[in-house]
Amino acid sequence: MNVAECLLPAWYTIATRAKASSARIASAVVFAIAFALPASAQDSARAELDSLHERLRRAEEAIDVLRTQLAVQEASGVQSSSRARVEIFGRVLMNAFSNTARVNNADVPLFALSDSGRSGAGATVRQTSLGVAVAVPEVLGGAFAGDIQLDLFGGQQPSTGGRHFPLVRVRTARGIVRWKRAEVLFGQEVPLMAGLNAVSVASFGTPEFTASGNLWLWLPQLRATGELGTPLRIAIQGAVLAPTSADPVGLFDTDVDRAERTKRPYLQARVRAKWGSQEDEESSGEIGLGVHRGWLERDDRSLLVSEGVAVDARVPIGSVVELRGEAYSGQALRGLGGGGIGQNITTAGAPVRDRGGWFQINVRPESRLEVGAGCGVADPRDRDLPAQRQRNVTCETHIIVRPDGPLLVGFTYRRLETSFPTRKVSNDHLNLAVGFEF
Repeated sequence: MNVAECLLPAWYTIATRAKASSARIASAVVFAIAFALPASAQDSARAELDSLHERLRRAEEAIDVLRTQLAVQEASGVQSSSRARVEIFGRVLMNAFSNTARVNNADVPLFALSDSGRSGAGATVRQTSLGVAVAVPEVLGGAFAGDIQLDLFGGQQPSTGGRHFPLVRVRTARGIVRWKRAEVLFGQEVPLMAGLNAVSVASFGTPEFTASGNLWLWLPQLRATGELGTPLRIAIQGAVLAPTSADPVGLFDTDVDRAERTKRPYLQARVRAKWGSQEDEESSGEIGLGVHRGWLERDDRSLLVSEGVAVDARVPIGSVVELRGEAYSGQALRGLGGGGIGQNITTAGAPVRDRGGWFQINVRPESRLEVGAGCGVADPRDRDLPAQRQRNVTCETHIIVRPDGPLLVGFTYRRLETSFPTRKVSNDHLNLAVGFEF
């Protein structure tokens, strides 16, 4: 609340009451002074009355100014039809890039390809994003917060422009009701089992270390959290998620995939410990242990199990350094985003057994500068993939500068090493990001 909003009620009350009774007050005071006081006292009282009228006049002028300011502020603000507070946020980002080898995706590569195709360089705005958030302080005895975030990483139109005509994609869309020690979330969000991502402006359309130890895919879900009220905030969480095997789909019409054909949801649970400020998420720390279970249908309609366990941590060290990372082990985890280096089932119909993880350190000596580095690895069992990708390692280092106002500049160097049964292919990726945030 600004100063105008704080002062308006008090000024308004003073002015209203004074205007209603100012005539009566002035008459009564003048009458009493005229008959009860000498001439010198009358002059003093008359001066006080003039001062009172002057103060009232100034108060009325101040109220008029405050009303004008509030009217301008209300006209320039954004408000929903339900009168909820609305905030628009986003980032316009241009990424220039280059690669030294052929990769699966030129502007945000996840792994190198086994053939010796040509390298190249270019630039896109596909990692631009836009979001809308709403907040209502009183809903079902708690506080409600909701948001939706879109980006331009949804693919490209078949045209001569290619990736310069990107398609809009929904990243996350969620509603959250929070009470003092409980929370319910519904919508599309990161997996509960492993919901942490690395910091990056070079790999935002697909999070950093995807296919190199990071499980990230946003999935529709219903999630509940119950928290114990201790200085170290312990919570138990559970989620029911939409099943997916992450199989490629057509341009328009889609069919059910291997996970959806089972008619069984994904199930996840997590225990986490959190410490630090509840208001400032950036300065708080968190460690969690999650489990996952799902099902996929083989071609013969029998079922195989998708399962895994993961640990994640975000640990601030003072106000400058932050450590973050994840590690997982499981099988048939492509449906959670990048598990098995994007490989789910063996040629014999068995689940691909997989393990991986990533780690990143970020240093913020001041609010306008951040420097960081990290590595991730995904290592499926070799005998499950005798002719495919058997190991994928990504290491990166980055610097992000916010020179003034909303401006943003970032530089990232990333090295990928993808191992195949007969050879290892390396790629050096350079990325320059320039944009602004709002």
